[in-house]
Amino acid sequence: MSLRKRYFIAGTDTDAGKTLVACGLLVAAAERGLRTMALKPLAAGAERVDQQLRNGDALQLMAAMSESLSYEQVNPVVFAEPIAPHIAAERAGRRLTAGQLAGFCRGAMMRSSDLLLVEGAGGWRVPLNQRETLADLALALKLPVVLVVGMKLGCINHALLTVEAIRNDGLPLAGWVANHIDAGMACPEENLASLRSLIPAPCLGVVPPLGSQAVASDVSPYLDLSPLLAD
Repeated sequence: MSLRKRYFIAGTDTDAGKTLVACGLLVAAAERGLRTMALKPLAAGAERVDQQLRNGDALQLMAAMSESLSYEQVNPVVFAEPIAPHIAAERAGRRLTAGQLAGFCRGAMMRSSDLLLVEGAGGWRVPLNQRETLADLALALKLPVVLVVGMKLGCINHALLTVEAIRNDGLPLAGWVANHIDAGMACPEENLASLRSLIPAPCLGVVPPLGSQAVASDVSPYLDLSPLLAD
């Protein structure tokens, strides 16, 4: 089976679990025999390894995908401080633009793969500069969106506002994943039922509370790739 599926992974907020879910999707696809790649074009929060900045999310994506890309292809723009990317860029004397990031992505996207995921940073409206946000990157790449909903108090509002923004920006919402990041959340089933009824896209999975040590193979059994791979 030869596919060419491309999706932008967005989250309702920082720490919604975008990377963990993206890695789970990559592993689930690989289990089907699909060739997978993932990009994290922009990251803020990194450590120095052999004098080079390395972001943990990007490294997780590299470990989960089946095809080989260099770190610089996966994560071309990285800042050390775990702060809003546009602020990190200002402090570093750099300017971020959606066109620049899209150019980096297009270069890697020329490589052949069945499933390619482009993961954002933070939520849908994270600024890149005074005029653009990360949403403009998804728009430039014309990618349908997979939304990761961090299941916690307030998630319904965050999810619906993000869905509204995605649709108003003119991009299709391909599906969403409920990721339980708060094990003590009150009324989780009721919240989930509300999200299912209010989000006009298929739920690709419900990930239970797995703890901070969860890895992609822990998540993949809870995910349904079928809506993403359909013609």
